[in-house]
Amino acid sequence: MVADWSASFEAFLGRFAGRFPRVESRRRMRWYVKGLLAEIERKNGWTLAEAAGDAGPEGMQRLLNFYAWDADGLRDDVRAAVVERIGDGEQGVLIVDETGFLKKGAHSAGVARQYSGTAGRIENSQIGVFLAYASPRGRALIDRELYLPKDWTDDRDRCRAAGIDDEVEFATKQVLARRMIERALATEVPFGWVTADELYGQDTKFRLWLETVDVPHVVAVPKSAMVVSMHLAKVRVARMIADVADADWQRLSCGDGVRGPRVSDWTAVEIRPLRRRGWGHWLLARRSVSDPTDIAYYVCFGPADTSLAELVRVAGSRWAIEECFQTAKNETGLDHYQARGYQAWYRHVTLSMTALAFLVITRPTVEKGAPLLAMVRP
Repeated sequence: MVADWSASFEAFLGRFAGRFPRVESRRRMRWYVKGLLAEIERKNGWTLAEAAGDAGPEGMQRLLNFYAWDADGLRDDVRAAVVERIGDGEQGVLIVDETGFLKKGAHSAGVARQYSGTAGRIENSQIGVFLAYASPRGRALIDRELYLPKDWTDDRDRCRAAGIDDEVEFATKQVLARRMIERALATEVPFGWVTADELYGQDTKFRLWLETVDVPHVVAVPKSAMVVSMHLAKVRVARMIADVADADWQRLSCGDGVRGPRVSDWTAVEIRPLRRRGWGHWLLARRSVSDPTDIAYYVCFGPADTSLAELVRVAGSRWAIEECFQTAKNETGLDHYQARGYQAWYRHVTLSMTALAFLVITRPTVEKGAPLLAMVRP
């Protein structure tokens, strides 16, 4: 088993060798990713160096800050490896969400006092916007962007000090999400749907852009959001769902959680009568079984024959990215870095995503008892 794991790991990293033009950077990358997969408590420059047998963190720091290698190319290769293993053109879902990285001081690229879902409050943190891919065969992170608040992009001297080029301008989290979805479309990632939480769903421009490129989606919106009813009147989503009869709710599971199926009451109401042939628009609602006043809302766009069960499945798949964050932070050191620079953030996060992809690719094979080497082709 140990031999199979080692062979699989070497074959997996061999796919990415072309992104590291020098032997030193390739060797250092191997030790870095191996350290991210190791059973050490904190996976920062010092502990990764110790795991590699180095006297100090300088070698790991050079990998993040100085060696010439292509982090975006590695991201693309990781995405391809993930899709090769778990891709599904019908049931695959792209999931957008952000996560916080708590930081001290004011020098780390993009750091600011801002809301962090990790802490559940406003904290001094960096915010990364991520794209995950989920299918019945697994889930993994496939893209990433660092959010830069306007206080940063308006201060070019501060940006230069953190290694942020002058051409990097302010972009909202929704714009960053769009860029990642555009990359997935450009590389023909097979997927059927996009889903996201309220931060993205409440942005009308984001939703309309998804429609213009014919991307079906189920995105959460706040209860105060307005939609166009079938009578061409603007109505708050909470008001529209309040008028739904009890008989029109169905008890369905949106997927399995740690405690078993996540069962809720669901209903979908048609909206926006002015539509293109073959496409449908719905307002989807999820009501808690234990607390009927706890209702979540989603604006949906997709093929006209989409069933309620399918909309529910897509809405429930959003939790896959939370599982990715948890696994990446607990097992592949996603938030363990100590680097401050803009380039270093992208490099560390991409290497953590690489380690996570290795777990995604190998774990199902271990569970089935198949040879690990067969999972990853050099």
